[in-house]
Amino acid sequence: MKKKETDTSYLSELMDALAHDTSVPRNIRKVVEEAKIKIEKTEELGVNVSSAIYMLDDISKDINMPQHARTEIWTIISELENLKEKTK
Repeated sequence: MKKKETDTSYLSELMDALAHDTSVPRNIRKVVEEAKIKIEKTEELGVNVSSAIYMLDDISKDINMPQHARTEIWTIISELENLKEKTK
């Protein structure tokens, strides 16, 4: 397994956990799921990671988000930024 695949599978697991957390509002879970789908596409990974970062950063400002979910999203964004640097 390649390192990038390992990175995206780890991120997918983090996103899955958040997307299935019923204490998180549905609209936030939907965006997390859409971001997960983006990073699973192997073509143009850098562009897809950037798009996922933008989506998650935008939703992290939602006032209805529980604090634990916001912390998880920040962790995911940080990992996505690391992955983006590796794809350059």
